[in-house]
Amino acid sequence: MKNKLAPIFAFAGLVLASNPAQAASLVDGSADAGKAKALTCTACHGPEGNSSNALWPNIAGQNASYTLAQLMAFKDGSRKDPLMSSQAMLLSAEDMADLAVYFESLPAAAQAVADADLVARGEALFRGGDVGNGTAACMACHGPTGRGNPAAKYPALNGQHAAYTAKQLQAYAAGTRETDGKTRMMREIAARLDKEDIEAVASYVQGLK
Repeated sequence: MKNKLAPIFAFAGLVLASNPAQAASLVDGSADAGKAKALTCTACHGPEGNSSNALWPNIAGQNASYTLAQLMAFKDGSRKDPLMSSQAMLLSAEDMADLAVYFESLPAAAQAVADADLVARGEALFRGGDVGNGTAACMACHGPTGRGNPAAKYPALNGQHAAYTAKQLQAYAAGTRETDGKTRMMREIAARLDKEDIEAVASYVQGLK
């Protein structure tokens, strides 16, 4: 697994220092148009893109290329969720691009870690992985502060609800989420994490700013 991921790490290392919020969006959409179309989204994700329900993701500040890819996946059925699949079916390609750019333009959530007792383990996994079982470091793709990699469509994790992050890792581990494509990178990594590891990483990234 280390050999498979090495080229990805090398590529990611070239862009980790960038801040998506400080660069032009990689998606051709209109934030103004997206704002006008976002009313339905705010019912679950909050008026500023930050959800009050920890099982629904914060999407403010999320890089637009990732958000667009997920909306497309919900629409074509490669990612499934009862609420999101039905909403995405109503969106055109232009709608999805506009919404993605709009939510990218909003300030990302700032939260404390979910469980202070898990911070040390979570930080160790996020920054260094687990050499013993070959778990890759999360920061290799998601960046040292969890801001993601827009060019590679790797999502920002900073400030994300721990409960939501844990749920997605569990879905990857179980193979019920497959949006990591042919690389199976997230499924392979998540499968190497036990329940406590998942909770620790999720708690840690919630507090990243």
